[in-house]
Amino acid sequence: MSSIRNVVLSPSLLSADFTRLAEEVKVMEEGGADMLHIDVMDGHFVPNITIGPLVVASLKRITELPLDCHLMISDPDSYLEAFAKAGASIITVHVEAAVHLYRTVQTIRDLGCKPGVTLNPATPLSALEEILPFIDLVLLMSVEPGFGGQSLVPTLHRRAATVRTMLHEADNSGCLIEADGGIKLDNVAQAFESGVDVIVSGSGLFGTDDPAETLREMRRRCEGTNRTEVH
Repeated sequence: MSSIRNVVLSPSLLSADFTRLAEEVKVMEEGGADMLHIDVMDGHFVPNITIGPLVVASLKRITELPLDCHLMISDPDSYLEAFAKAGASIITVHVEAAVHLYRTVQTIRDLGCKPGVTLNPATPLSALEEILPFIDLVLLMSVEPGFGGQSLVPTLHRRAATVRTMLHEADNSGCLIEADGGIKLDNVAQAFESGVDVIVSGSGLFGTDDPAETLREMRRRCEGTNRTEVH
């Protein structure tokens, strides 16, 4: 039989104009964003440095949208409490960086946030098997993390479909699959159709002439393909 999946749109603020961040957030709200994706980079785990808890706290004061904090950092455990206190709704850590992943996930939940786990494009999906029953989100990187504006790695579609099956087998069908990297208007529908629930887009939104309308068009394109077979 068929069922309807609703796309979740999470604009990546990495590509926003930081001199007018509050205005950029307002534009995304007007475009119908479901949450905001915040890329946290430490210059060590990935070759770039971005923002920290202070910016998250500032965002919390200007929007009611959930803050989807993606920690691309070498020692996520040391910063979980800071991001939770700053107002993160979701905290996602890399399986490649979290040495004691189960404990990290439980700590995130204990801090009142939803825990997510991220995999780089070349990390085997088998790394998820033991943690799948305990998380609310799987983030599949569709580019190598560290910089915006990259092209999507096409293995995303196969990986998303496989994770969908793994979640069913783990009896955690409520866990969302998120994709981050290289998603634009011309490939958003394919990403959603392959099994991705949460679409992260940065330059694919902020690099367009009308980001709010581009976001609305992304939703329309996904809604055109949102009938999926449920077995």
